[in-house]
Amino acid sequence: MQKKLILDSDLLDITLSRLCQQLIENHRDFAETVIIGLQPRGVLLAEIIHQKLEKILRKPVPLGLLDTTFHRDDYRRREIPVKATETRIPFVIEGKKVVLVDDVLFTGRTVRAALDAMISFGRPEKVELLVLIDRKYNRDLPIAPDYVGKIVNTLASQKVLVELEEKGNNNKIWLINKD
Repeated sequence: MQKKLILDSDLLDITLSRLCQQLIENHRDFAETVIIGLQPRGVLLAEIIHQKLEKILRKPVPLGLLDTTFHRDDYRRREIPVKATETRIPFVIEGKKVVLVDDVLFTGRTVRAALDAMISFGRPEKVELLVLIDRKYNRDLPIAPDYVGKIVNTLASQKVLVELEEKGNNNKIWLINKD
């Protein structure tokens, strides 16, 4: 297995700060906007962005967690079913602007499942997508992010590995070739 470093800790921090500035530019003080991290891997990213936004804005920014397990189109196709994780949305999303956060956008199927799952909590005014890595040329569905950390051209056989501090690793993003 070969690993290629896409973003090191310093570049990742700069990328996250840029994404936060773009969010502030479009959503100002987040009075009508909420952030929802997609379980499992988008949650750590959403929490980091949430902390950075609250530090910059000096006010609370609503943060939720959304599990898409039962809304996935491959849920019943797996030999071993995926375990569901926590959904925690302690606010109303009806009429709000929602920023969905995930680490890697690959086929678009997780985002489609998230849109289905989110409707259980109300009808948002607008939904935007923030991803750290966009694997642009591997889409199965016509889904595109509004905020992108980095676009990476990959083969379907490659994997993007996101390592964040909360997991006890140095912040790094790798492209892995499965040989």
